[in-house]
Amino acid sequence: MSKRIFVWLLATFCLTIVSFAEAGQAKVYRVGVIFHGGEWNAVVEGLRDGLRELGLEEGKHLTLEIQDTKGDSKAVDEAARNLERDKVDLLYVVATSVTIRTRGATADIPIVFCAGADPVALGLVDSFAKPGGRLTGVHFLTTDLTAKRLEILNDILPKLRRVLTFYDPHNGVAKDAATVGREAAGRLRVQFVERHVASVRELQTGLQALRAKEADAFLMVSDAMVLSQSQLIIDTARAKRLPTMFWERNSVVNGGLASYGVSYNEAGRLSARYVQRILAGTKPKDLPVEGVRKLEFVVNFRTAREIGLTIPPNVLARADRVIR
Repeated sequence: MSKRIFVWLLATFCLTIVSFAEAGQAKVYRVGVIFHGGEWNAVVEGLRDGLRELGLEEGKHLTLEIQDTKGDSKAVDEAARNLERDKVDLLYVVATSVTIRTRGATADIPIVFCAGADPVALGLVDSFAKPGGRLTGVHFLTTDLTAKRLEILNDILPKLRRVLTFYDPHNGVAKDAATVGREAAGRLRVQFVERHVASVRELQTGLQALRAKEADAFLMVSDAMVLSQSQLIIDTARAKRLPTMFWERNSVVNGGLASYGVSYNEAGRLSARYVQRILAGTKPKDLPVEGVRKLEFVVNFRTAREIGLTIPPNVLARADRVIR
């Protein structure tokens, strides 16, 4: 056999082996993740936990292309457009306002959401049972629990007279939550002090200007941008000895006084099934929207002590978890 023929046969053999190896290699899917950071990290970690439980390993079966917009709504638009242009296989988005902006900034890509407002009322899906479009996902209660959170806060502080909240008035979901809070405050004969902030910078300025006696407590309403800055809110409130009420336990673990709502980690874990099924070929329109129903009331006894607050024993007894 001549040397030239041998080299040609060897090259052909190598190319054949490479071709078979490539043919047998499973596709690594790309999932774009868009969220506002801060407490929303708990949802993303829950998604990771859920994917692992389903046998989907990062780096082996899929990659998560994380886009933390740090509370910047305009950055959501840019991230969504870039990810669709880069042809990721689907988008996973956290929070209602992020979902709305992502849908508006994209055209064809499937979207799995984890959102706290009613997706049917907002027109994100046709119905819970039959989404009917390119969006589906997990729904959990936030706005609907605003009044209950204020009632619990009133039970913690029997002398509550003024409760403070920050939200973006351009955020329709936040406006709805503020309306619910305002109405509940009226029934409880509590003044609802509203501060409008359209950006993280405005929120930071508003917190810096907050006077110690301006309100008796802080209530978080349904604004994803504001929640992304929860640690700043917690630190400011503790420095001013201001009790706080949040949506989710991680805020309380990190120093907030109390929370009432669902587990964000559980919401993320539940979302993983949608990601798995869509990557396997199921259309979003064929996957009913599922809700997270379990609610928990969490109290940070240590924070209460630090700000000089005594929580009534009957309120502590109702808590699902007390951090001491």
